Amino acid sequence: MRIGILGTGNMADALGGQWRRAGHEVVAGGRSAATGLREAAGHGTDAVLVALPWQAATDVVGELAEALRGRVLIDCTNPVGPDFRLLTAGGPAAAERIAAAAPGARVVKAFNLCHEDVWRTTPPVFDGRPLAVPLCGDDEAALSVVRRLVRDLGCEPLNAGGLGRAGLLEATAALLIGLWVGEGADAQAIAPPLAFSGAA
Repeated sequence: MRIGILGTGNMADALGGQWRRAGHEVVAGGRSAATGLREAAGHGTDAVLVALPWQAATDVVGELAEALRGRVLIDCTNPVGPDFRLLTAGGPAAAERIAAAAPGARVVKAFNLCHEDVWRTTPPVFDGRPLAVPLCGDDEAALSVVRRLVRDLGCEPLNAGGLGRAGLLEATAALLIGLWVGEGADAQAIAPPLAFSGAA
């Protein structure tokens, strides 16, 4: 696949590096990088990853809206502020704002629940279980592309619903980051195995 990445920071490096190792053609771009954002967006004929600070993501995507028309746009941003607060509480999710800024793109929320070091793990398997990656999106073809990219990392894609549920993923990230970083807690311990969840 040809993948463009908007941003050149840690998430761009971690995910982009793994996708390169899986055989994909990846180009990352930034405002002050040798490769620009527009060039990266143009390269991503199969998928474009938004790996920017969430405050900048909507503006950048809006500027590139025409270049992103029809593209699979993967949002891994987290609107988390001081004291691990969800900065979009009470309003549209970050992913929904990105979708509104580029109405011709097919947005999928994914890869936002883990620190970049997790994405550098090859593969991200813990206690014998591959990491599950929740996806929120409304376009089945776009979701299919992102599922392949999840599997290329050695992870398992998990259907988390339509893009309207992306805010739940973002709120989950705020909660988990607060537990991991703020409390030093093993947040994985808060969820029982499926057999004990009442859903089995």
